[in-house]
Amino acid sequence: MPNKTTSYLTVWDDTVTGRDLLIALVISTPLTLGGFILTPGPAPMPLIVGLCGALLGFVINTVCLRPKRHLDTDGEA
Repeated sequence: MPNKTTSYLTVWDDTVTGRDLLIALVISTPLTLGGFILTPGPAPMPLIVGLCGALLGFVINTVCLRPKRHLDTDGEA
């Protein structure tokens, strides 16, 4: 059985895998830019829809992608 190694990246002091980072970008970027670019209307409306797309992407990523950090609490009082 081959030993599967996973490389981790550090983004904003958090540990992620490259695969999960790519999946998060693929989910969040179209929702944010699509909401901003494709929304017709006066000036504040595309910004509001784009921010709602970013929030929706954040929620989807939070539910779908689990954290990879491991906390070691041995030795704490």
